[in-house]
Amino acid sequence: MIEPGESAEAASTPLPLEERAVEALLQVIYERRHYDFRSYARASLRRRLSLALTDLRCQSLHDLENKILSDDHAFGALVRILTVPVSEMFRDPPFFSVFREQVVPELKTYPSLKLWVAGCSSGEEVYSLAIVLAEERLLDRCFIYATDINEQSLGQARAGVYPIDRMKLFSDNYFKSKGKHSLSRYYTAAYGGAVLARSLTDNVVFSDHSLATDSVFSEVQVVSCRNVMIYFDRTLQDRVLGLFRDALARRGFLGLGSKETVRFSSHAAHFSELPAREGWFRRC
Repeated sequence: MIEPGESAEAASTPLPLEERAVEALLQVIYERRHYDFRSYARASLRRRLSLALTDLRCQSLHDLENKILSDDHAFGALVRILTVPVSEMFRDPPFFSVFREQVVPELKTYPSLKLWVAGCSSGEEVYSLAIVLAEERLLDRCFIYATDINEQSLGQARAGVYPIDRMKLFSDNYFKSKGKHSLSRYYTAAYGGAVLARSLTDNVVFSDHSLATDSVFSEVQVVSCRNVMIYFDRTLQDRVLGLFRDALARRGFLGLGSKETVRFSSHAAHFSELPAREGWFRRC
């Protein structure tokens, strides 16, 4: 759930779109393309639909509907706009510090581990967690599910190639998260990009999964889903937290974004917050 008083996205006035037209478009996408955006937070959704009209050169939502039903590339572009694929490695360094110092010691008591990075976007979160696990000598006994509904983002995540000019930010975040080496240890520079080490994803499966429509697929010890639920309405947030509750083994760990919490959901009784907080909860 989003903290009370927090908006789903930075406040700005969306361009006027008829609610009936928005609902009709979302229903068509659900029925014909099998993607469910019907429970996304409306203010954010309207802004992104307005952006899609401009980017795809459509005059109305009806034009947009016709285009995405007849053009797979246009539909892919719309999904990319609506799913907000924005991330960075070691984003919010205290989150990873707590993972290293409070979660990892508990994980070391397991003979094998499964983690689920839900809404993994272009993979920065996956590689960040993998680096911590590698430094703590846990990666070899981990299996990581990295899921998203955006196929292009999943492709970027599998490739593990990021603009070289982003590596300074990533390195600063890594240092602040109490990394043990230099981040450059985990990538090589080539053709203007930074290529993450393949060894980090030897035990990672990147897969399509919708938090709005799909079910739990495995029991895991850790779920990380950060800055994804802020784009959902309360009903969908509650559904997603129910998925995480069902997926987590007893005493498993849930990591959320800085503006997200379980406290105001119907599943709150199933979780306790770690003393250091920073977005970490534990399944009771």
